[in-house]
Amino acid sequence: MKMDYAEYTYDDELIARSIATQRPVLDIYRFEHTAVVLGRGSKSDVEINQYECGKYNVPILRRRGGGCAVLLDPGNVIVSVVVPDTRLGNINETFARISTWLIDGLTESGVHDVRREGICDLVTGDRKIAGACMQRKRSHLYYSCSLMFDPDVDLMEKLIAHPPREPSYRKHRIHREFISSIKDHSDVKNIENLIANLNSILVLDTLPGI
Repeated sequence: MKMDYAEYTYDDELIARSIATQRPVLDIYRFEHTAVVLGRGSKSDVEINQYECGKYNVPILRRRGGGCAVLLDPGNVIVSVVVPDTRLGNINETFARISTWLIDGLTESGVHDVRREGICDLVTGDRKIAGACMQRKRSHLYYSCSLMFDPDVDLMEKLIAHPPREPSYRKHRIHREFISSIKDHSDVKNIENLIANLNSILVLDTLPGI
């Protein structure tokens, strides 16, 4: 069942700024709270444990982009990009271009052996370290990726159900066997250092199609 929840508004100002200036914009920030975030078409009774969300006082939000429910917490770094038109190609091409750009930035930041799997996951070995969503409008394209530097997998197991759709590389693994952390595959052991590194490395001018 699809229910109404509060909107994920953390990137509203970024989107408004891009539309107003007609320029691409980028923001990289630590997610300072804990929240369950549903995809635009997510069914909450299938994808999350609403009782446990209430028990742990974790708010449920709905984002602009698609995909299944995720848990965001202070162990996550958000990388959001807004482009004021759709010069990046179709959805698959756009995910590929932005993913490659982000992987290059992570590699330069000291995160090792990252590659893209599925449509928009970033992995190291066979385990996920980041996921992304996208929304395309006539006025702009919005992309947001959650980098799992040190995710709370214990809480994820309690709040997030096994997704109704999964990439083939997941192989039906539970969250604990599927999710990894950037800190375990990185020379960077501090989340603020990762944010600082990415802010100095990720330049929109180097993103093809911008």
